[in-house]
Amino acid sequence: MNTQILPATDPNAFAYAVQLLREHRVIAFPTDTVYGVGAHGFNEHAIEQIFVVKTRERGKAIPYLLSDAEHLNVVARDIPDAARVLATKFWPGALTLVVPASARVPKILIAGGDTVAVRVPNNRVTRALIDALGVPLAATSANISGGRDPANAQEVLAQLEGRIPLILDGGATRGNVPSTVVDVTVDPPKILRVGVIAAEEIERALGKQVV
Repeated sequence: MNTQILPATDPNAFAYAVQLLREHRVIAFPTDTVYGVGAHGFNEHAIEQIFVVKTRERGKAIPYLLSDAEHLNVVARDIPDAARVLATKFWPGALTLVVPASARVPKILIAGGDTVAVRVPNNRVTRALIDALGVPLAATSANISGGRDPANAQEVLAQLEGRIPLILDGGATRGNVPSTVVDVTVDPPKILRVGVIAAEEIERALGKQVV
């Protein structure tokens, strides 16, 4: 497979990216943290290809990217109040929330569990892709599992050349600093990973301590 790098600012390249996603292919794109690979979030075959591309263990769940916080109820059920507070404060941004998964979420995405990780990235290209596709993106870092998180298109190519058809080049990203992950299915919420957003910021937003 030939892997193309095309500029995200090119309307034809963007349209091609959307076409590939609609065909249930996996592509790479910039986010506000690192470059990601993503596919149609409600198609099991498309999600399966993410595992293949990254040589990712099937037992590791894949997050969703949304274009707007208002779409959280599409992929989540019984949304905790803490999720709404944190989404209002930090989305779009580098905060991933673990919430109860809705019945619409494919089991392959959540590795057979009952929760799903979700965020709204602070990147116009990513959100525009999601809006154009019309469904959430199943997405994770654009690397071979265990490899370095890529900060630009060339770093994606170094790991995934020949594995995906397209890398949308949106320039350099923050790189190697992941989103902060908070599980809001428990009370008090639990920080699973500290990234861009500090634990103290989460606590201030919620008005209570987290674990």
